[in-house]
Formats: sequence, structure tokens, C-alpha cells
Amino acid sequence: MSSLIFEISLILALLLANGVFAMTEIAIVSSRRGLLQAMAENGNQGAARALELAEEPNRFLSTVQIGITLVGILAGAFGGASISQQLAEVMGGIAIVGNFAPQIAFVIVIGILTYLSLILGELVPKRLAMRYPETIASAMAQPMAWLSRAAGPAVSALSHSTSVLLKLMRVDESESNKMSREEFTVLVREGMVSGSTDTAEKRMMEGVFGFEKLDVYDIMIPRPKMVWLDQDASHDESWHLIIRSTQTHFPVYKGQRDNLVGVVSVKDCYAHLAAGEKVIFRHIMQAPLLVPEIQKASVLLETFRSTGNHVAFVISEFGSVIGMVTVIDLMEAIVGDIPSKEERLVQTIQQRGDGSWLIDGLFEIEKLSGHLEGFTPCSGAGSEYQTLAGLFSQRLARVPLEGDSMDESGWHFEIVDMDGMRVDKVLAMPLLVQEMKKE
Repeated sequence: MSSLIFEISLILALLLANGVFAMTEIAIVSSRRGLLQAMAENGNQGAARALELAEEPNRFLSTVQIGITLVGILAGAFGGASISQQLAEVMGGIAIVGNFAPQIAFVIVIGILTYLSLILGELVPKRLAMRYPETIASAMAQPMAWLSRAAGPAVSALSHSTSVLLKLMRVDESESNKMSREEFTVLVREGMVSGSTDTAEKRMMEGVFGFEKLDVYDIMIPRPKMVWLDQDASHDESWHLIIRSTQTHFPVYKGQRDNLVGVVSVKDCYAHLAAGEKVIFRHIMQAPLLVPEIQKASVLLETFRSTGNHVAFVISEFGSVIGMVTVIDLMEAIVGDIPSKEERLVQTIQQRGDGSWLIDGLFEIEKLSGHLEGFTPCSGAGSEYQTLAGLFSQRLARVPLEGDSMDESGWHFEIVDMDGMRVDKVLAMPLLVQEMKKE
């Protein structure tokens, strides 16, 4: 009896050992490298060892497979031979079993062994490893390293054989397992669901990856929104333009606005006033930084870093100024809009009591979906046109007039005010509400 208990205990120990090997394998494979690196930098030696094992997958997997194979052989030998024989002797006294006791005992033992092997040796350990990968990998890395050294010749033989076969299959082992942008985006979304990442962090992370795809045209302040200064105008004639504007830098023109000759900053203007000097724009202006509309925003950011400029003017293919981009615009492309106090006071989009919206004609079309429920940017938005006024021009194929209207994405848009030739105010109303009013 004591012999049977010993053998059963030994088999359970072997199955648990199998579970440890399987758990360690999944833990190291599933661990996030960045988290292990952070743990290692904080002094966790197990995490540092786990990183080393992850960098040598052939050697690590060979060690694990040797352990699993040896455990499986020993467990099968004890279970199939010794325990089944003792169980057959017990079952031999049952009349209905008769001469089939050895075969039945063998099937029973193998069935129980298989079940325990799956539960204790595979499923439960692997689920634990998937739940706590970095913790388990850090704890088991050192024992695995010792086992790898102890079984050095066998591990080396298996690793070498694996490498040879992979080369014959033309698999490049030097390729690093880099995380793609799509995988990172999925992780960020999972963090939002679990609560470990808040909305602001998610927006910034997605903004960083989206930033690489942006051209300066996508984030520029369009020309109609720019405040210009005449080179020959006095400060007394222009100070009200400077004060009312939210710009920190102003393009300076000579004769006509297509003739851009410089840029003046608010800081320079009032530094001269504070020193008691007269502000003369042509004397204090700096040479403007000009960039093509197709230049990447990331390239412009590096240009700002290297030159010290804080503003650039966007030039079309025909050489005319079509907009300007500041450092703040680049930052807002990553972290989202940061409106100034003046911009908050002058609302470019405002909801009215009846559910309709009063919108500035120069409001960016791609931002409407953040306010109008169900609205989706139309075809060509951001490339063929940027503003709500541009949408009217594109659809009407003429200069818009007060009273012009159109339906788009479940919303009815109507021009209610014009500023000369420019669309000033647009009224947006859900189509259902519009139809009810008609009835």
C-alpha cells in the first residue's frame, strides 16, 4: 500500500513539474518586453534573466521541451506499468471483469493520467501564465537558466538542429519581434476598457502615431483666418488687430498679401514698447520660414527644433501663402485642441435651445463629428476642402449665397449670414427636426 501511495505521489509530482515547464514557457513567451525591461531597471534580477531567455528562444524552448519530454516519459512509465498492474490485481477478484482486468486497469489508469496531465500539467498552469506572465517569468527564469546549463549538451544539440532546419526553411531568426502600430493601438484600447488608461492618455498615444501621417496642410491655420500686418503701417494703425487676434506671430506683407516679406512676434513688438522704442514692423520683422503644403508635420517639428522658429508659412504649388503653422498647432495635433481664453469667448460652434447648431463658416469640417451626432466627414474632407464653407463651395460649384442649403449625414445645413463673399454663419439642424417643422 505504501508503495502505491509513493508511486501516485511521484506521478502527481511529475505532472506538477510538467505544469511548471508549460507555465514558464507561456509566461516568458507572453511577457511584455517593455514591462520586463522596466522591472529589470528597478533591480529585479529575475526579470533581467527572463529577458535574456526571451532573446535566446531556441535554447530556452529546447530546455523546456527536454523537461516536458522527460517528465512525460517517467509519468507514463510509472502509470502504465506499475499502478495499472496493482489496479489489475485488485480488479481481478471481480467476477464480471475476469481475464480482462489488466486491459481495463490499463485504460483506467491512462484515462486518469491523461485527465490529470491536461488539467495539472497544461491547462491550469498555462492560464496562470497568461494571467500573470511577467511575475511568473521573473520567478522561474533563474531555475530555467540553471536547468539549461545542467542539460547543456542536449540543449545545444537541439538548438543547433532547430537553427539548421529554420535556415533550410529560409526563416530569418534575426528578425526582431517588433510591436506594430496596430498592435499598440489595440493595447491602448484594452487599457481604456480595463481602466488602466484614461481618455486623455489614449488620445495622446493615438495622436503620436497619427502625427507621422499628417501633412502641414492638414493642421495649418487657413489663410482667411490669418491676421496680416502691412510693412508700412504704423503700430498705432495696427495695434487693435494685434490685440484682438489670438496669434502670437503675424505675417508682414508689402503692397499685397501675396508678397510676404517677414514675420513679427507679439513679444518683439511689446519688448520695444517696454524699452520706450518705436515699433516699426520692417525693422523688427524676421525672415519667414516657408514650407510646402505637402511637407510632413513631423519634418516641420524637427525644423522648428533646429532653427528655433515657432511659426512657418505654408506655400502652395503656385507659390502663394495658403496658411500658417505654429508650434502650438503641432502640439494640438497630438494632445487635441487647447483653446485660448479668447477662443473660448468667441465660440465658433454653439448649440441652441431647439437642438440646432450655429456654426462659423470657417469651422473645420473634420471636427464637426465631435459636435453633430451621426455626422461623418464627407468625401474629400481635409484634402479638397477643410471648412464648412468649403463644403458648400464644393457642392454648389459656385460662390455660396445667403439662404443656400444642403442635406448631409442626417443634418440640414443652411447659410444664414455672409461676410462679403465669405460664408460667415451656418445653421445646422437634424433632418428629422427639419421635416417636422415643414409639416
